Amino acid sequence: MVNFFAQRCVKFKQAKMTDNTIENIEEYFFTADEGRIYDIVIDKIGRLLIEKALEKTHGNRILASKILGLNRNTLHAKIKKLHIDVDRFKS
Repeated sequence: MVNFFAQRCVKFKQAKMTDNTIENIEEYFFTADEGRIYDIVIDKIGRLLIEKALEKTHGNRILASKILGLNRNTLHAKIKKLHIDVDRFKS
């Protein structure tokens, strides 16, 4: 099962990121509080990656953590910190 998701993940890894976080990164230098730019951008990219992994696994946190290369407890902590609603990805 993990190999199946690992193979499917190749396309995800090769996909071009089109999120505004990347395209508008320079804007953060003018709008973010000093010393917070790194945290803001990392949180936004982390949210994007976690949500995409949850979407691909239909909300399965264990499979999502394997795809992302994160410990399941680390993923759970990030989901909680970023206030991600996992239930919306379950089908």
